[in-house]
Amino acid sequence: MSTLTSLPEWKKLSEIASSVKGAHMRDWFAQDASRANKMQLEACGIFLDYSKNRVNDEALKGLFDLARACKLETLRDAMFSGEQINSTEGRAVLHTALRNFSDRKVLVDGEDVMPEVHATLAKIEAFTASIHSGEHKGYTGKPIKQIVAIGIGGSFLGPKIMTEALKPHTVDAVKVHFVANVDGCHIHDVLSSIDFEETLVVMSSKSFSTQETLQNTITAKEWFLKSGGTQEDIAKHFVAVSSNVKAATEFGISADNIFPMWDWVGGRYSLWSAIGLPIALALGFENFKGLLEGAFEMDTHFTTAPLEENMPVLLGLLGIWYRNFFDAQSHVLLPYYHYLRGLPAYVQQLDMESNGKEVTQEGENVDYPTGPIIWGSEGTNGQHSFHQLIHQGSGVIPADFMLPLNVPNQDNTHHAMLASNCFGQTQALMQGKTFEECYADLDGKGLDDAERKRLAAHKTMPGNKPSNTFLFDSLTPKTLGALVAMYEHKVFVQGVIWNLNSFDQWGVELGKVLGNQVLAGIQGEAEKDNFDASTQQLIAKFRAANAPK
Repeated sequence: MSTLTSLPEWKKLSEIASSVKGAHMRDWFAQDASRANKMQLEACGIFLDYSKNRVNDEALKGLFDLARACKLETLRDAMFSGEQINSTEGRAVLHTALRNFSDRKVLVDGEDVMPEVHATLAKIEAFTASIHSGEHKGYTGKPIKQIVAIGIGGSFLGPKIMTEALKPHTVDAVKVHFVANVDGCHIHDVLSSIDFEETLVVMSSKSFSTQETLQNTITAKEWFLKSGGTQEDIAKHFVAVSSNVKAATEFGISADNIFPMWDWVGGRYSLWSAIGLPIALALGFENFKGLLEGAFEMDTHFTTAPLEENMPVLLGLLGIWYRNFFDAQSHVLLPYYHYLRGLPAYVQQLDMESNGKEVTQEGENVDYPTGPIIWGSEGTNGQHSFHQLIHQGSGVIPADFMLPLNVPNQDNTHHAMLASNCFGQTQALMQGKTFEECYADLDGKGLDDAERKRLAAHKTMPGNKPSNTFLFDSLTPKTLGALVAMYEHKVFVQGVIWNLNSFDQWGVELGKVLGNQVLAGIQGEAEKDNFDASTQQLIAKFRAANAPK
């Protein structure tokens, strides 16, 4: 038995869960008219209704007791103070410093990092202004109109999804294209549609050696040179976000156009850094700054609000409740706003890369489930496909519904229909429809009793399916920043409870290493004995298909 599962607080929660599983939320609402009013929180412009969860006061108290037993507050403060909580890599975890708008110093190895953070923000602001004003020109004197942002993982998902979510705030001066996949079709499609004289390439890679990102950047460079540019002209058309200044300058990028990264910022937490340069270019610096300000407000809430009134803490503990005591294997995100449709993919990387672990901080195998599968799609599309599984599937799938109360270019009919579907789905998931109700609906349909019962069984929905509902006035940069930071801190809370290092990603690193080894095999630069029989076979088939004809 692990340290976690042997805690009295854990054992108490197991007992509470056993009793709660026999209760139905429909009855709780009927018995307590104030349930919805009591189970709500508001922070940083986000309203949360968590009343449609399978928790009562006793369960909530038990969860907060568990958080305190796991020293959540102490470990939270250790992260914000710059302690090396990324124990396997010996690093601090300080993405929060990138959006620190207080006068508080943030120390790493005794040195305040805030002056460098502020200097980088100023550099982003100045560079963005030079592009938007037309001051920064290509080598032929044309202003920059097209931005090709090349990255992968956090260097791609964060900027792309934030820019997509804030599309109504897009500036007219430039158009930003995002490229991640090493599949050559994508980079080819982008480059073939733009004028090289008006194009700026932003390459984002801490090491300047990430396989996919480097190859796409090399392809962009070859396209630029073949189109008429020279090696000397690269300096006006390529910039880099990287800590490898030597490699970037050898590539041809001007040292003045290299934006720094730090090892205390993980890739999936990096949109707040210079990795967010494409966001500033697409939306304007003030809107990028608004993202940071919203995240800072959520950081402040997370570090100062009591646990019982703390939104990320509550969400993290509800996730523990369902994952560990209800065997929920996944969690679904359902944004009812078209521009926010990419958020499930962003949180998917954030959560699954952080807590997809099977050993504790001490290197011992866990004896309890950890990170869930994160998935989702925009409403109302999912209602006509996978919502079926949520409503009548045999497992528990907690859901997060999100809706802005106002949207750009609002058509009241469209928006009212969207809201009605969002709220109706949460009601249906909680309430369900009983066999008796379904049986009664079939009265007068010309069916015999046996057929009525058979059909009623198929139509019955058990309900008691948990969900959270998030509302916000509109999706501004600040609101989006707060929303993303909320999920970051939720993931941290769960990592603390599970005693995981949420800030390394050795599975991802192994994939990178093996990918490079297999590439060498495909290119005939590695012995076949380096690979297992299956991989040898696959390499051989690929080489045969691509051999000179």
